[in-house]
Amino acid sequence: MSDQFSLALPVPQSASLSNQSNQIRILEAALLTSQEPLPIAELKKLFDGSINSKQLLVMLDEISNQWQEKGIELVEVTSGWRFQSRPEIQVYLEKLNPQKPPRYSRAVLETLAIIAYRQPVTRGDIEEIRGVTVSSTILKTLETRRWIEVIGQRNVPGRPQLYATTSNFLNDLNLRSLDQLPPLDELINQTEHTVDE
Repeated sequence: MSDQFSLALPVPQSASLSNQSNQIRILEAALLTSQEPLPIAELKKLFDGSINSKQLLVMLDEISNQWQEKGIELVEVTSGWRFQSRPEIQVYLEKLNPQKPPRYSRAVLETLAIIAYRQPVTRGDIEEIRGVTVSSTILKTLETRRWIEVIGQRNVPGRPQLYATTSNFLNDLNLRSLDQLPPLDELINQTEHTVDE
């Protein structure tokens, strides 16, 4: 009798890449298990270059259609594709985790809006537009939230830092690009109506 034991465990077989149904399953699994949005370039790696961007977009569209009647949707944000809960379902999901979302002061939101609509801007630019000094705490809050970052320095005396929004800012707002921000005057009108009511 031998001291060695042999266990015959089944070896999982990898899904065939030649079958489109398997390709969609692989793509769907990658998107569902990823912590971050996945850009097209990353998704192409799943298929060792055998699928081009156009084919990938067709499959993403098919996945999106398959999830149409579900509580989760496939969306494209600035840094790639991700699954997320539908907005109308989010109200119910918040009951499972009843933490209140952070509330930001008017000064923080004004500063963020200035950076988003006028970027790149310096602290001095923000202060000039707002008409008041911008505290370091405001900028630190936005940097900690990963909504803004320093992208360089203006080539003037003192070399002030230039601030711009990040892809995380766009992702959190479900935007693909800054072009999708509402027009500034429309946003101002909405804010004025909210304050008046």
